[in-house]
Amino acid sequence: MAETGQGDDGPLNTHARLDALLSRIIQEPEKRQAISEEIERDFTRRSAVMVLDMSGFTRTTQRHGIVEFLLMVHQMRLLAVPTIQGLGGKLVKAEADNLYCLFETVEAPVRAAREIVNRLSTVNVLLPVDRRLYASIGIGFGDILVLEEEDLFGDEVNLTSKLGEDVAQGGQILLTEAARAELDPSIETTVERVSISGLLLVYHAVD
Repeated sequence: MAETGQGDDGPLNTHARLDALLSRIIQEPEKRQAISEEIERDFTRRSAVMVLDMSGFTRTTQRHGIVEFLLMVHQMRLLAVPTIQGLGGKLVKAEADNLYCLFETVEAPVRAAREIVNRLSTVNVLLPVDRRLYASIGIGFGDILVLEEEDLFGDEVNLTSKLGEDVAQGGQILLTEAARAELDPSIETTVERVSISGLLLVYHAVD
């Protein structure tokens, strides 16, 4: 996967450098355009983003406690991360029961998502009903701001997070409009609409 800028002394997309550039915009507003272009050049990459959210963990924690929750998160990561990496994806960060990943193309996270959902279905046959693993997955595409390969920001990240965390049900794979536009037309999807916080969100469910 293509990385953001690399200087002679190390990566350019560090937290410290971004903070310094943002401070310069405040201190030198007349240079805002040039500094903004510098940030976009050195911190952003055009990528597919995938956000995986695990389903049903509030009930699990209430019923069995935090250790059982952590065990299920660990099981999910052991299953999902090799699949993501095997298809060229990069795990940028893992927060609680969410995974945030980058891929070069939209086809790759769609394949990864399908494989993860299928593998979970197989594993769940062997698990008690209240300990089964389910994933809700959102996929987007666009210019993503990446910080030190540890964090990521951008409109497509926000939209993808909403799809994965708020809209998708267990086992669903949902695409933003930008991601659908990059996907091979032969892959069937269904267009859907939902209103979130007054925003009409159009998305595509992978059939």
